[in-house]
Amino acid sequence: MERGSRKHVLDWTGHVDFLAELESLLSPIPVTIPPDAAFMPRGYAEPEEARLERFGPQLWPDSPAWGLLQDWWLIHHRGANTPNWDIATSCEIEGTPGLVLVEAKANRPELGLAGKRIADNASGNSVANHERIGAAIDEARAAWQRIDPAVAISRDTHYQLSNRLAFTWKLAMLGIPVVLVYLGFTRDEGIRDAGEPFTDDADWREAFSEYATDVVPVGLLERRIEFDTVPVWVAVRAREVIECSRPVS
Repeated sequence: MERGSRKHVLDWTGHVDFLAELESLLSPIPVTIPPDAAFMPRGYAEPEEARLERFGPQLWPDSPAWGLLQDWWLIHHRGANTPNWDIATSCEIEGTPGLVLVEAKANRPELGLAGKRIADNASGNSVANHERIGAAIDEARAAWQRIDPAVAISRDTHYQLSNRLAFTWKLAMLGIPVVLVYLGFTRDEGIRDAGEPFTDDADWREAFSEYATDVVPVGLLERRIEFDTVPVWVAVRAREVIECSRPVS
């Protein structure tokens, strides 16, 4: 039984009006999402989350970006993962093919502060990948700091938020504009047993600000940012759930 943000992502992406609603939600960012846009997941019928080295070639199969992205993040590919995205969809951003990437939350405990963990008995390949990921985030942090010196993304704290910002930068450097969306699903009273749900847009924004402010300064949000002439946005949005989670009895 799916609960929390996972449930709400599948409820929403399975809805016939999902793409139009997402485009409307992103206003005033200049994003166009056509009705035939590719996206993942696609409701409960196709629930798999997107990994960009797999999703990207479905969009632009001739682009070298996807292999370059994976190599930037990992030395050893076998048995290793790049980040999974709650929602990924193709779009046009300022008339150029791009991506909307969504990270979704439904209550405060989903906003994790942890860094990336590695087991004490990790294999040599895992250790090498761990170091590569740290170097990739460090490289992205240096680039973001040229926009705002207060950016403090890191492998070792706020890892999920950090890898989202890192991938946003790298995609731009590969020529792909991005809108990165932190989406708060509101009014899921059924998940209260697992943590305080977000009541409304203002509550979600306050919670996100408390979570992110030490890593991503508020001045980066809701503004057009360029990396090597390629635009990106980091947006914070809220949406009321279609149906509450079922409480655990």
